[in-house]
Amino acid sequence: MSVYQPTLKQLQYLVALHEHGHFGRAAEACFVSQSTLSAGLRDLETLLGVVLVERTKRNVRFTPLGNAVVAKSHRILREAEELSDLIHSSSQPLSGEVRMSVIPTIAPFLLPRMLPRLRRERPNLKLFLREEPSAQAIESLHHGRADCVLLALPFPTGEVEKETIELDALFVAFPKDDPRDPPAEISPDVIDEHRLLLLEDGHCLKEHALAACNRPELRASATMIGTSLHTLVQMVDNGLGLTMLPEMALDAGILNGTNVVARPLRSDSANREIALVWRRQSPRSEEFRMLAEELRAG
Repeated sequence: MSVYQPTLKQLQYLVALHEHGHFGRAAEACFVSQSTLSAGLRDLETLLGVVLVERTKRNVRFTPLGNAVVAKSHRILREAEELSDLIHSSSQPLSGEVRMSVIPTIAPFLLPRMLPRLRRERPNLKLFLREEPSAQAIESLHHGRADCVLLALPFPTGEVEKETIELDALFVAFPKDDPRDPPAEISPDVIDEHRLLLLEDGHCLKEHALAACNRPELRASATMIGTSLHTLVQMVDNGLGLTMLPEMALDAGILNGTNVVARPLRSDSANREIALVWRRQSPRSEEFRMLAEELRAG
């Protein structure tokens, strides 16, 4: 008696539907029509003799068994990709497709100075970039949507390997005509917690800034509103407060055309570690170490 084995394509459809919660968006993510994706999932359920997804006109709901199958499917699909990666990496290193997630407080500042050289030095490398906050980027990594992640540490990453790219110092940014006339280096204890503007939840830079200051009252009193560093700079430029900026953003000219100045934060932990991370025991580990070296050289 033979037992039906789901195809990788059917498992991809199932995982995409679970991620997007909508047949149309899942189909777009899989580059197929909605009818193709729906038919593939119905075939899967029919041949297995189980219900994985409850369908209504308003929403999609996975059964408990469906959720368990999705969790297992993530591992199967990831291992299938790693099998392909193993074969590919045995031929020519740092060539073909690499999917890299990058967090928003790094992507617009670090990549423009690194990517031109990388394109010149590695013309056969097709680097597909995806910008997303740290938690989503790490989830993408462990679910196989990303091959590696460029992010700032410390941050919970699970079981990964890493290569440090650089250390990125933190600065305090404030209006040029600030009547408090801050010193050349700013100690955390002089920061007015009622004027501090930080990125909203989901951005690890907020946690790095708070940890560097080591003042619990800042977490309670700071205004966590900015969706990007550029937004925070505009708020500071309009006299709404002060903020924290990484050195790479300053080097990239984020303060150009503004009346905002920045001075170093004086703290033993006033920096973040920019690192490339990837899944532990990935068959492409050596390639990612080479990629990290290329990024450092940029």
